[in-house]
Amino acid sequence: MSSFPPRGIHLGLLLAASAVFVWSATGPRELHTWFLEVFPVAVATPVLIWMYQRFRFTTLVYTLIATHAMILMVGGHYTYAEVPLFNWLRDAWGLDRNYYDRVGHFAQGFVPAMIAREVLLRKTALTRGKMLAFLCVCISMAISAWYEILEFAIARIAGDSADNFLGTQGDQWDTQWDMTMAFLGAAAALAFLSRWHDRRLQCAS
Repeated sequence: MSSFPPRGIHLGLLLAASAVFVWSATGPRELHTWFLEVFPVAVATPVLIWMYQRFRFTTLVYTLIATHAMILMVGGHYTYAEVPLFNWLRDAWGLDRNYYDRVGHFAQGFVPAMIAREVLLRKTALTRGKMLAFLCVCISMAISAWYEILEFAIARIAGDSADNFLGTQGDQWDTQWDMTMAFLGAAAALAFLSRWHDRRLQCAS
């Protein structure tokens, strides 16, 4: 019996993410920053739709992808340094910055790790174990590193107008923190979701 629930659940995730996309695109704080932040969503969504009949992820992974997309779209709407809830947390707890970007980079490690895990288990000869976990973390870190390089390139081209996209908030170690959060996200995903993910995959076999 297939492990994949009715398509309606997957369609519901797509519609929910689409609704957030429409909201995000309505009066964003800075249009160019919004475009840069949501560009990965705009690229990935058509690819996932095209792949649906060829390679269908588990609902667990689709849910993670939709959640990550929403995180990106919220950050794009407000800019990562000005998400209201995290401004409130900053002020209420006396924090030194708005920490929404840390959530975004945690997800940048968490979600790709699970995507990589599913692809590697289903499309390669790799089996569950330390090598699989190592490669999933490496893939997540590679994505994080390339994103930081992209941010660097955009900053060099756009100058001060890229400040809100970078979201450093004056922290000279922001890049290092971003990659650290991606690493922690990948490690957390593998530690806490691997067994659940395995059960979903076993139902498909």
